[in-house]
Amino acid sequence: MAQESNREKKRRRPCRRKDSKPIPGGNEEERPTLCQEGGQSFSQSNTTVQHQIIHTRERPYECPKCGKRFQTSSTLLRHQQIHTEERPFCCPDCRKGYKQNSHLITHRRTHTGERAYECPQCEKSFTQRSHLSQHQRRHS
Repeated sequence: MAQESNREKKRRRPCRRKDSKPIPGGNEEERPTLCQEGGQSFSQSNTTVQHQIIHTRERPYECPKCGKRFQTSSTLLRHQQIHTEERPFCCPDCRKGYKQNSHLITHRRTHTGERAYECPQCEKSFTQRSHLSQHQRRHS
């Protein structure tokens, strides 16, 4: 009987990397963990472990089609869309399709005229951050 309860305790104990530490307060299951490198806190230790990949620059997820590596499984899944012809994000104005929602959002600015990125030196504005960055190089 005592052996069973020890197994249950082990199962319930959260996993923590050696370089993360619990933050005082709450019981062991609810206690957030703190990233030693960046100082951010997370309510679940698995989230802390996932976050710490940023600091190690580890890329454990590999695309089976092209071999490109990623830090998170969600980034790999988003990348894998480039290998398909599927374009699930469709512009309601012109019906043009995009593989990523962020690309659709950028495209929609051509219809709305929104220029969200403004140069602080000359006040010229751009629809894309990359265009602003390219422009700012001209000032230096």
